[in-house]
Amino acid sequence: MNTCIRIAIMAMGFSGLVAEVLLLREFLIVFSGNELCIGIVLANWLILEAVGCYFAGRQAEKAENQIDTFSFLTILFSISLPAAIYLIRILKRISGVSIGESLGLLSMLYSSFLILMPASTLHGALFTCSCRIYSRFSGAETAAAGRVYIYETVGTIIGSIVCTYVFIPYLNTFQAVAILALLNFSSCLVLFVPFRKAGLFPKKILVGLGVLIFFSGYLVFSHQADKLHHYSIKAQWQNHNIVHYQNSQYGNICVIENQGQYIFFLDGIPNIITPIPDIAFVEEFVHLPLLAHPEPKKLLILSGGAGGMIHAVLKHSSIETVEYAELDPLVLELIRKFSTALTESELNDPRVKIKHIDGRLLLKTKQDRYDMILLGIMDPSNLQANRLFTKEFFALVQARLTQGGMLVMGLPGSLTYLNVELKNLNSCIFHTLKSVFAYTRVIPGDGHNLFLSSDSPDISSIDRLQIVQRLIQRGIEAETVMPWHIENKLHPGWQEWFTGFIEGGSQKLNYDFKPLGLFYSLAHWNTLFAPGFHGIYRQFEGISLEILLFLFVLLILLYFLFRSKSKGLSQAGIPFSIAATGFAGMTFNLILIFAFQSIYGYVFSWIGLIIAAFMAGVACGAALITKTSAWLKNCFALYLKIEFTIVGFALVLPFAFLCAHPYWEGRAVFFSFKILFFIMALIGGMLIGSQFPLANKLYLGKGASVSKTAGLLYASDLLGGWLGGIAGAVVLLPVLGLAGTCITVALLKLTSFIVIITRPEAYSR
Repeated sequence: MNTCIRIAIMAMGFSGLVAEVLLLREFLIVFSGNELCIGIVLANWLILEAVGCYFAGRQAEKAENQIDTFSFLTILFSISLPAAIYLIRILKRISGVSIGESLGLLSMLYSSFLILMPASTLHGALFTCSCRIYSRFSGAETAAAGRVYIYETVGTIIGSIVCTYVFIPYLNTFQAVAILALLNFSSCLVLFVPFRKAGLFPKKILVGLGVLIFFSGYLVFSHQADKLHHYSIKAQWQNHNIVHYQNSQYGNICVIENQGQYIFFLDGIPNIITPIPDIAFVEEFVHLPLLAHPEPKKLLILSGGAGGMIHAVLKHSSIETVEYAELDPLVLELIRKFSTALTESELNDPRVKIKHIDGRLLLKTKQDRYDMILLGIMDPSNLQANRLFTKEFFALVQARLTQGGMLVMGLPGSLTYLNVELKNLNSCIFHTLKSVFAYTRVIPGDGHNLFLSSDSPDISSIDRLQIVQRLIQRGIEAETVMPWHIENKLHPGWQEWFTGFIEGGSQKLNYDFKPLGLFYSLAHWNTLFAPGFHGIYRQFEGISLEILLFLFVLLILLYFLFRSKSKGLSQAGIPFSIAATGFAGMTFNLILIFAFQSIYGYVFSWIGLIIAAFMAGVACGAALITKTSAWLKNCFALYLKIEFTIVGFALVLPFAFLCAHPYWEGRAVFFSFKILFFIMALIGGMLIGSQFPLANKLYLGKGASVSKTAGLLYASDLLGGWLGGIAGAVVLLPVLGLAGTCITVALLKLTSFIVIITRPEAYSR
């Protein structure tokens, strides 16, 4: 019987992790690839699991037959997943948001909460129910919660690996969910096998599970799940003509066709339009900078080159080589599949050299120099994009430019709607460019501001007449960039206007591990799509380490002031510590995910592996403590040592990445540093996982019941994780950066350490 229970618990952990990753990827797509939603979604998943664990689980515990209840909850959980996926895909349609438009942060928060509610609460209830079943049949009441925690974690590790290497590359989401349902129903059936020998096998349940297994198997093997997938995609894109829909390791790509016009969407945002692009933007973005250069010969275009940009560049007769780097090879594959006369002429020109590589990695690994580097991404709206707007990236670009070479990039701009958030975004990136390049010239516009950066003073004194002469001499035929247009755009008054616009704006710099550019971009878009929320963003920006330090000191003083007056407060040390550990665990996970994305740019496909590494550490830590706690003389002393070690780890984590960051240069080194992520994930997981079994043992020493203790501490852990997900993703990491966030975690754990150590008599045994 114990073996059957272990299988069911591991299946529970497996299905929970796979469901979490699949739903998270769907949210990433509908939330325009904004990685901050990772923290929000994970946080909501955790808090809803806490609700299910503490409330729904306790109600389920009162049932006479726990195995029947476990099976019923598993069935409901499996059914809720496809419904959640469908709701995510039609979320924009429900919210009245158009295709290509982004959702605000508040919408992310409440919509993900509501959609995740059924699946998350049911999965949380399964944990409490599992603890009760395990303690009943194993007889190990004291260690039940710890052992269930370990078996569930083993299931999550297996789920992470299978999800990353099997489900994501080879199956669509509905196919994966159907297989998950088949596994869950089969694991429930396994639970009833021991009852067959005793003649107590419930026939009604057998028939019900048999029907469900047959139905889920039918969905998998008859391709009906694939039909559900296509039906939901059609509903998601509001009946547009979808000619291709596919996930790659970098994100989601959807191609829409309308009367011969193709639009390539990356994570729901239009990226390339062909054969008729935004001609006014393309010509201004390409021709003005190239005309400002006396004789551009070798160019590098980083993303977005196909569909008009390369075509405009090749009109300049001096061009000898155009290197075009696209992060996702699938983008170029689909452009060739749905080719037009424009893209054929661009990509088949002998002067164009296509590089299937991340632009940042290209600059790291090649020593070539370029007359101009054009950045085809126009907004640091997510971490994948923000890594091309940081001081570290600009320094890479500077080292790869020839004498008099130029970086060309754009940012959202407006000549009429001038809000504080747009000012801060442009000012932040402008000052980041100024910290690297000697000269930066900005050409304001409606829709986009054009930034030209160089170490040559020539861009500061671009002569309008000379630009017009070069336009004529090079015989460039343009529809919008005409002599009168050039004279208007390069009028010196516009430079003065931009200087006045960003005056008083943020002068903070944008770094890899302190992505303020991302924060200001999100603040700007939330002002447009959720105007009532912009005031909160402005408050977030004012958060500093000094303020947080003051709050933690105040919290400790209040604790010492009221602990003698409140017995409940003095006994809350362990639950508070576990909540702080949950906060730390979630924050460590987010730090690893965000740092990976900032460096490599393809965390979309690696989320499962990073979580798997962390959960492997959790399982090892929990297993080690569970096995050794029986003969430990002083569990409380060990608990305190682990508590203090987490404080140290929080301080070492940013130091390790910041020290290694300057050495991420060569290709071999660039890829080998992935090992650092897994090492840190394992260590962090071990520290987090080792506290839960000890906390259960210490709390049970006060006379509490197994189920009550498991529910309380598990809920505390998940509550802390929820706070860590929301605060870490939305505020701490974007505003305070990697180092500031880790210091915040260290301060919180130091606070819980002080709270516990002042009441040793309550827990020592």
